[in-house]
Amino acid sequence: MVRGTGVVAKDRKTRSDKKRDVKPTISIDLKNCIYRLSYITNTPVKDVIETICEKGLQSRKVMEYLSEYFLRDFKFTNTIYMGDPGRKSLQRRCQSGKNERVTTRFNQETYETIRKLSDALDVTPSKATAILLDSSIRNTNILNSFVKTYLHNYVDDNRMKELKVVLKYINKNNPYNEEISWFALVSIIFDELKETTEDVKDTINKWLEKFKH
Repeated sequence: MVRGTGVVAKDRKTRSDKKRDVKPTISIDLKNCIYRLSYITNTPVKDVIETICEKGLQSRKVMEYLSEYFLRDFKFTNTIYMGDPGRKSLQRRCQSGKNERVTTRFNQETYETIRKLSDALDVTPSKATAILLDSSIRNTNILNSFVKTYLHNYVDDNRMKELKVVLKYINKNNPYNEEISWFALVSIIFDELKETTEDVKDTINKWLEKFKH
């Protein structure tokens, strides 16, 4: 008679909160933009990519843009975007210039939505992530939302009001008819004070004092 060891084997269960690694290949320009966002908001690159993509998946404007490339149907909230199998897949479309791979992680729910998006686009999940990231970051509303959320966590209400006044003034007096976003404004501040070792709050305070003069 063979006796058991007394050890009961347990099936390994995938944690519901476990994140999936995705490594999209993106253009150098997009990578630089992501790294700049990471720097000025003191947020890890993988988290910046994750947040921007999540906001993109919730944006009707982004989905409507991407729907032009759908080969299969894709459901967004109560809207079903019809795919056209006659369209050419973006999988083999190369981005001009040099490209590099970046890494991010998505929770299971977000990853599943990206997988469905990749099916609609007829591309791999990593390619779908690259397309989604590029489309989302070009949406000024998403970029503004990301930067403003960060600023609200580090800058008091009075300073935020001052920044809004400055932003409004710049846009009102902009001779180029181009609207300056929150991301652009914070980039300007950090460019002017890039040698400083101060934290975000002090850097913005210092720049505002300089701007008043």
